[in-house]
Amino acid sequence: MGSRAVSHQLSSGLLVSGRPEQLKEKQPTMSSRAVPYTGGDVKKSGDLGKMFDIAVVDRSSTSGGLSNSNPNSKQQSLFSQPSRSSSSSQPNSGSIRSGSNSGPIRKSSGPLPLQPTGLITSGPRRSGQLGQAEQTSVVSGKSVYGPAMTNLREGVKYGFGVSKAMVWVVMVVVAMGLLVGAFLMVAIKKVLVLGAVGAVVVPMGLGLAWNCIWGRKGLLGFIRKYPDAELRGAVDGQYVKVTGIVTCGSIPLESSYQKVARCVYVSTELYEYKGWGGKSSNPKHRCFSWGCSYSENYVADFYISDFQSGLRALVKAGYGAKVAPFVEPATVVDITKENKDLSTSFLSWLAERKLSSDNRIMHLKEGYIKEGSTVSVLGVVQRHDNVLMIVPPSEPISTRCQWIRCLLPMYVEGLILTCDDNQNADVVPV
Repeated sequence: MGSRAVSHQLSSGLLVSGRPEQLKEKQPTMSSRAVPYTGGDVKKSGDLGKMFDIAVVDRSSTSGGLSNSNPNSKQQSLFSQPSRSSSSSQPNSGSIRSGSNSGPIRKSSGPLPLQPTGLITSGPRRSGQLGQAEQTSVVSGKSVYGPAMTNLREGVKYGFGVSKAMVWVVMVVVAMGLLVGAFLMVAIKKVLVLGAVGAVVVPMGLGLAWNCIWGRKGLLGFIRKYPDAELRGAVDGQYVKVTGIVTCGSIPLESSYQKVARCVYVSTELYEYKGWGGKSSNPKHRCFSWGCSYSENYVADFYISDFQSGLRALVKAGYGAKVAPFVEPATVVDITKENKDLSTSFLSWLAERKLSSDNRIMHLKEGYIKEGSTVSVLGVVQRHDNVLMIVPPSEPISTRCQWIRCLLPMYVEGLILTCDDNQNADVVPV
């Protein structure tokens, strides 16, 4: 007997061969609801505000669904999870993550502050330029900076670019010449010998005194005459001079006394005059002279826009780098014998630093480089990940002999930083 063909009848009444097609289950579709426009307000953004412990009005709690008497009810209102019965009764509501596979919920100790960039992050700040902004604090009115700043306690390191061996040789030759000249003068009894020795020794002594007096000005003249380089064509490791407008980095500075904001370099120095038998806070202070009894000198990383090419470079002057700033400070407070009346602002400044103000002749000088000033920087070009930087040189920079001015070569350590004397006149608003 032949096998009987399998057939079935459709809903329209038509008889067709073959087995009836089995109906497949309809896949659940994702349902979405209209999200109201928040206008950028985190408090109105629902779950986003709840993630960062920002106070959000819970409408479900006001309807009586949850009780606020239990401390755990607040957490349940923030992270409510549907039960299995509700999910099974609504098959088309979409797949919802249950509490078993959602993972632990990280709790925070309080509301998280906004970053300087405006971003909201769930973890602590990373160490870097943005993270170092937290390291600036104020203690009893005195600004205290973190390791991102460079504290120039020792001042500018510069001197004569002559080896110590040569200096000792010259000193020995001069001493021997004086002894021989004195001996011959006594033995031969002629002043001509001593005059010949003096004709050699006296010019050497005058030349040394000349260099001690005009050496700093000769160094500044060498820096001003050094040609400006174009950053566009500078190669890695090249020593260049860049002149342009400066802008603050991640941490702007503020002057100590005048409270000038947004500076890249600040300097405040207190000088005292010590007479005969006077007292000074500096034990190395000599009588009948001015001496620095207190100083605050800070510099940080900043940006400079080159006048030649228009490029912007990062000047690495912070984090303990060697920097040689040549900025002339201005006298902001002058206490003399005729004018011993101290202003309240100066008295508070002294009290914050625990400095004495009892009948002393003092000068308070303050210098700064404000954002928008025209500055010249001498350093080494360094490129790292398409970032153009100017870093301090690894070795001291030596000047040449200036024969016309009768000046010996001098050396200076670190990144050279100069600014015009009249700073307020050349400030460009940025």
